[in-house]
Amino acid sequence: MLCPRLWRSLCALGRRSRSFSTTTTTPSPDLSGIYPPIATPFTASEDVDYGKLEENLQKYAKVPFRGLVVQGSNGEYPFLSEEERVEVVRAVRRNLPSERLLMAGSGCESTRATVRLTERMASAGADCVLVVTPCFYKGKMDNAALVQHFTQVADQSPVPVVLYSVPANTGLELPLEAVLSLAQHPNIVGLKDSGGDITRIGLIAHKTSKLEFQLLAGSAGFLMAAYGVGAVGGVCALANVLGPQVCDLHSLCVSGRWDEALSLQQRLIEPNTAVTRGLGVPGLKAAMEWFGFHGGSCRSPLQPLTEAQTLQLRQHFSNNGWI
Repeated sequence: MLCPRLWRSLCALGRRSRSFSTTTTTPSPDLSGIYPPIATPFTASEDVDYGKLEENLQKYAKVPFRGLVVQGSNGEYPFLSEEERVEVVRAVRRNLPSERLLMAGSGCESTRATVRLTERMASAGADCVLVVTPCFYKGKMDNAALVQHFTQVADQSPVPVVLYSVPANTGLELPLEAVLSLAQHPNIVGLKDSGGDITRIGLIAHKTSKLEFQLLAGSAGFLMAAYGVGAVGGVCALANVLGPQVCDLHSLCVSGRWDEALSLQQRLIEPNTAVTRGLGVPGLKAAMEWFGFHGGSCRSPLQPLTEAQTLQLRQHFSNNGWI
């Protein structure tokens, strides 16, 4: 792995070259494929349960994922300390096959903290980092502020950076102008877009088509549509539960078998909505238990599903023949 100082020097050289060329000085990692944003299992006392985590990883190793997203939104990263976030990444790296990509969430509210955590994630074994938009002062997070933030992080990151726009959680969508500007940076290699605006995803794909910039759909609910306009993969919560099926949808799309893809996509929409915008992380963790994974409880203040919500969740899966 390159030291941070050397990487920054290469990035500076790459930015200068990009004013004359659309190629980077170093190759971008191939992000194409499916990534589950893995959940963080907890013990009854709300400590990270590394034993259960390792058991989940052993089962995920049998699914043809491109890699894993660790400490994303479904990993409950806002409720973990910095040390916990790094140690979870370290534990996953120990148990993840070397050919699978580990994308670690390193976003914090300040640029300084994000740079620090990004460097620690790289040292813990992350192949690239997923950096969410800072949002507490969302009224001040305009195009200029966000471009400066991500540029400083990418300048100092020892590993490639993937932008992360998740307006349902942050209340802030990474502006199109910011994405197009940041796509020029040689150390920013892609965007996970969870907003679901297919027009926007298609426009970004079109505007960055001459760059080594890759788009990942942030949900299985619009995965097929995203492939249709230029996405290369997806970071999908539902893949924690129906991993083989979401990977099948990827394969059908990239091979152009659109009729079969449509049939599968339609069956995934309802359960996907249930474990994302509907019931969120508690719903995802409950569904994981039905499919042989360790979901368990969430860390407070997230609350477990009520009995009525559990019945509703089960109906969403049974309506589509998954249970």
